[in-house]
Amino acid sequence: MNVKIGLSDDLEGCFKVRRSVFVDEQGVTEAEEVDGLDDTCLHVLATQDEAPAGTARIQIKGNTAKVGRVCVLSSQRGTGLGAAIMREVVDICKTKQAVSRVVLGSQIQAMGFYEKLGFRSFGPIYLDAKIEHRDMELNL
Repeated sequence: MNVKIGLSDDLEGCFKVRRSVFVDEQGVTEAEEVDGLDDTCLHVLATQDEAPAGTARIQIKGNTAKVGRVCVLSSQRGTGLGAAIMREVVDICKTKQAVSRVVLGSQIQAMGFYEKLGFRSFGPIYLDAKIEHRDMELNL
């Protein structure tokens, strides 16, 4: 098994994973998934044997990196791939001199995953694409 994780220009591969997870599995509409922000983001793609397996995106605004669209194909869950993607995301954020904070909106059921990576929750629970979320942050 050959896994690679890093910044990527393969938006088609990223979108393929996102569509599988968010649209097909979770019932998010295509309109909600494609929000028009991808052109302003850095994209991280994980591949297994050269096939897209997981992704995340990073939008940098001032001293904050907002991470979103973090997902892993169902066949790869439980393998540590999601944690490896997030470690790569944090490492990329650390290379951006102005960035001192990483934030994300976690689905409620995924909060424990992010807590294990050092993120802390803040603020109220809210709905995004009809799914309960809560904001989380990691200070760099």
